[in-house]
Amino acid sequence: MNPAARQPSKIRAQDSTTPRSLVQLEPGEALRLLGTVGMGRVIFSQHALPAARPVNHIVDGEDIVVRLEDGGALAALAAPHDAPGTVVAYEADTIDPGTRLGWSVVVTGYASLVPDSDDRRCYADLLRPWVEGPASRALRIRPRLVTGFRLDVEQPSPTDP
Repeated sequence: MNPAARQPSKIRAQDSTTPRSLVQLEPGEALRLLGTVGMGRVIFSQHALPAARPVNHIVDGEDIVVRLEDGGALAALAAPHDAPGTVVAYEADTIDPGTRLGWSVVVTGYASLVPDSDDRRCYADLLRPWVEGPASRALRIRPRLVTGFRLDVEQPSPTDP
């Protein structure tokens, strides 16, 4: 859409006079926050272009596990469980639209299939698909880089009145 064609009265910016700060998260805190939500986005390469898919997830130790729809785009990229894996990123966040406070976490690592095992059956019980359809496999993302930030209310410095 042409920005000049937009109606100014229909554009509502979230206005707040409260100063905010961007706080970098330690990897452990970032993974802990990731475990508090059940949905995020897998970012991967599809036809040499970046692609993203929303998925539900669980955090198992330091690994992120998502369920794969049989025949879906993510199923095609998964490396066998005994291979090094395919490079992917995983992003999840919680940002309040009114206060514009919250957090965002990005995990970059290697994705591979979870082997047929008790783990896979357990993950199948924990990761319920959003829509009906075959989703018999799981993808494990082993992090190599964990980054994140928290948008917080800026605290006054000790010298402020």
